[in-house]
Amino acid sequence: MSDFEGLRALVTGGASGIGRATAELLAARGARVAVLDLDPADLPAPLLGHRADVTDDASVRRGVAAAVAGLGGLDVLVNNAGIGARGTVEDNDDETWHRVLDVNVVGMVRVARAALPQLRRSSQASIVNTCSVAATAGLPQRALYSASKGAVLSLTLAMAADHVREGIRVNCVNPGTVDTPWVGRLLDAAADPTAERAALEARQPTGRLVRADEVAAAIAYLASPLSGGTTGTSLAVDGGMQGLRLPPAGR
Repeated sequence: MSDFEGLRALVTGGASGIGRATAELLAARGARVAVLDLDPADLPAPLLGHRADVTDDASVRRGVAAAVAGLGGLDVLVNNAGIGARGTVEDNDDETWHRVLDVNVVGMVRVARAALPQLRRSSQASIVNTCSVAATAGLPQRALYSASKGAVLSLTLAMAADHVREGIRVNCVNPGTVDTPWVGRLLDAAADPTAERAALEARQPTGRLVRADEVAAAIAYLASPLSGGTTGTSLAVDGGMQGLRLPPAGR
């Protein structure tokens, strides 16, 4: 497909995992793509890497400006940068709560705020935020992470309403547990990584983790001009985790 031919896209957190898969897919479908990341080294051509910290407004503005200069404008923003957290409301201190919300929620605000003046100049403007099934399903040991992603879901709807008459579409994807380097590090730190991985796979009705390229495909769908009639939508890519209620295996 070449539905992104001539479009300019910016992907945050694009050096690995879902962001990397998305950046590569958009480029393969014709877009010129820039990546913002804390460590944008070793990106394959033709991706353009720029260093930025989404918790620092000045860093974000420099990164977005550099990306726009390199791309010659901006049509698509993929707000993907984020971090995880485990535990109940008792298990994380105030500093950790502020840190995760700063990255996962306010970080998206900073990037969107810097990008909006450029997006307003595009006739095919689109923002896709990476949310999570944690925004719509109660998951154990994910209080802080779920709170941050619930905010992303509400933020997506509010942004869609604010900017629809400017011709800017805003949507989000809600992945389940995705087989990314971050999840790999969590598994490596578990007392029994094999058992922990099996538990993560079992809670998704498909019986496996979601692949990063599957989430990337959903992001591309929402960002594509072919989806020009879609805004204010959340698209689940969670192996059926949110919507399906299956009986125990063997029944």
